[in-house]
Amino acid sequence: MNLKSSLCFPLIATMLLLTSCSKEPVFEEHKTVFQLGDQQEWAAKDLNDQDWEKRVRLVPDGQVFWSRTKIDILKTSKTLHPYGLMLQVYGEYEVFWDGILIGKNGNPGQEALLQPEGKMWATFSIPKHLTKVGEHVLALRSSLYYFPDHTTIEELNIDDYNDLQTDRLIESSYMHLFAGAFLIAFFYFLFLFLSNKKEYATLIFSISCFLFFALILVEFSKVYISIHYSLHVIRLRVIGTLMLSISFAIPFYFSMQFPFPKRKLLLTLFVAVLLYFFFSRHVFELKANNMVYGMWIFSFIIVVFGVFKRMKGARLVLLTLLLSVLIGFVTPLNKSLFAGFCFILLGMFYLLSMRIKEQRLAYETSLIQSTRLRLELLKKNIQPHFLMNTLTSLIDWIEESPKKGVLFIEALAKEFDLLNQIENKTLIPINQEIELCRTHLEIMEYRKEINYSWQEEGIDTEQKIPPGIFHTLLENGITHSLPLQDNSIQFKLIFELNTDYKCYTFLTFANRANQAILNKEDGTGIKYIKARLTESYQEQWNFTSEPVAYGWKNTIKIYF
Repeated sequence: MNLKSSLCFPLIATMLLLTSCSKEPVFEEHKTVFQLGDQQEWAAKDLNDQDWEKRVRLVPDGQVFWSRTKIDILKTSKTLHPYGLMLQVYGEYEVFWDGILIGKNGNPGQEALLQPEGKMWATFSIPKHLTKVGEHVLALRSSLYYFPDHTTIEELNIDDYNDLQTDRLIESSYMHLFAGAFLIAFFYFLFLFLSNKKEYATLIFSISCFLFFALILVEFSKVYISIHYSLHVIRLRVIGTLMLSISFAIPFYFSMQFPFPKRKLLLTLFVAVLLYFFFSRHVFELKANNMVYGMWIFSFIIVVFGVFKRMKGARLVLLTLLLSVLIGFVTPLNKSLFAGFCFILLGMFYLLSMRIKEQRLAYETSLIQSTRLRLELLKKNIQPHFLMNTLTSLIDWIEESPKKGVLFIEALAKEFDLLNQIENKTLIPINQEIELCRTHLEIMEYRKEINYSWQEEGIDTEQKIPPGIFHTLLENGITHSLPLQDNSIQFKLIFELNTDYKCYTFLTFANRANQAILNKEDGTGIKYIKARLTESYQEQWNFTSEPVAYGWKNTIKIYF
């Protein structure tokens, strides 16, 4: 499966989940009432519970308490398909339906003496003769040793018993495939970032994909991992931490793609708001909703700013944000949350794919430009003007000093041989480049009768560089410089290696020929250097060229 298809799958899976047919309800639930104490007759269907409390705020020391919920069955169950009862309840409890015990989840009243038993989510079969159309009573005999303030029934559902068991597994399997697609995207973009560590937007998107994968995994692990209610709060804290991270990562990513004024200050304030929601004393659902709403509003403001500034991709991302809101209005929270995140992440992926496309086109353009400039540079070295001047100087030297004339010819032949060896290569050893520079200085010394000298400092012979870049700087230094009072021009190449980058400093010690070149646009030589650096290092380099008191200074930094 390639990356595009793996990222399209979440959208397809989301649409399947959202468009799945919802069943007609088969029951209606009424208010739940509570009573501290433990009397077996409280399970009876016809018990008068008018005096029971509507809420028990605290059940200390693992005491037993009862809850009663009246339920109207609206449809009779099909033959051979009895109804089932699915509960999400804090505590260990026994389940009574119309006064008859139909199941047990743990050991109510004995939690302090026994090891934790039971599950946070439990499903029980209701006998068929107890599911006739009409009013029924669900009674729970419970105890809450670990969280005495969580007395409400978190979730209650009645449906075909087999459907209750299988629907959750089917939904979970879809969501795990959903998560797997984002896990693939996480690894792909992580490796993409490791190949170019300056692209932090790629890293943030990769982290967002992993956080979304982890959120799905933790949320739907309840289907196949038995979680006791004492561990459920830990699970909620993990989910809350993941949602906090996602709620920050998504707006932070958009802020990188659509930069806006006072970015750091506003992001800091947004983090403070998220942390306030995270550490508030509200119930988990309210905290999660507040973080998601905060994430969406801040992201919406950033993207609208991008649309206003006509930044690339902003309109499509705005559409994905609006779609995520539309889904929230027409689907339940447990589905709209993941579907909305999916649309937002796909919008993020669209921005990243646009950036990668632009980088690829820039790289291909740099290759074309590098080839063209390389040919121009080679043409420059063999153009008639250069050859005529060189041959004229050669004739003079042969007439005046045949031995030096021979040395001149050998140097000229050596330079053309070196140029021929390196002009088709992407990287060459630094020693080969230095040899080319020394040979060129030897030729120019015969031609211009100026004393040229070459110095090196800290050179690492293991390093490789694009061919011709220092040779080009050398030519610029010769062309745009006048000799010092002692008729000399000096060149010095310095190499420094740091943890984050390696640096080459090329110095020219001479008088500058004229000041006009300070404001001149990049010539062929400088364009060639930049194209060569882009070809080999993409955007992981920096080149500066500036006049100094002693002549000229060129600095090339190559980042790791």
